Amino acid sequence: MERPRVSSRVVAGVTLVVVAIAAVAVSPDAVLSRAAWVVVDPTRLVVAAVALAVVRPFLAWPTTILAVVVGFGFGLVGLPFALALIVLTSVPPFLFARRYGRTGRLAAAGESFVERTGDLRSVVLSRLVPAPSDVVSVGAGIAGVRLRWFVVGTAVGELPWAVAGVLAGASAETLTTGDLAGAIDARLVVAAGLAAVLLLAPTAYEWYGERADGADGDAA
Repeated sequence: MERPRVSSRVVAGVTLVVVAIAAVAVSPDAVLSRAAWVVVDPTRLVVAAVALAVVRPFLAWPTTILAVVVGFGFGLVGLPFALALIVLTSVPPFLFARRYGRTGRLAAAGESFVERTGDLRSVVLSRLVPAPSDVVSVGAGIAGVRLRWFVVGTAVGELPWAVAGVLAGASAETLTTGDLAGAIDARLVVAAGLAAVLLLAPTAYEWYGERADGADGDAA
């Protein structure tokens, strides 16, 4: 007997409910304030950081937590490791969205945007915007960005946030107080947002030119 197929919307809905419950039940700030013992042993820190990167998407925690923990244990030298973890933890939401979210008007709009902007540039500028990382990952998956460009774009776009997280973790204050929200300098947020606008400007100008040409054609 053929088994009934489970709707992609049902799968996505159940997953979102589970993530929401986990996010409410467990706080990343509470974990940070109790994680100092992990960094005593470098091997323990690497294992714990990788494990945290794997489970983080299911808890809907910010990716910055990975950079903060790595920075506390290794300092600025741990930046490549922190960036690799951020890329790793961004892939599951992306793949999930590619599998279950490639339908509807939102997907069509995302595909149109990526077609105009390019896979790599669209991911980079989306990462520079101070938006939740998983939202960007899901958006890229829905828009049909190719995996290799998603990985490269995530590494480039998340670099400023990884640097900020590592530096914050290296100061040790973030972990002892559990203040993850205060780990990012407001000036970095403004600078990253400006860079995103500059990357988007050529596409916006091209779109505006097409709209203007179309309006002129209709008037004629």
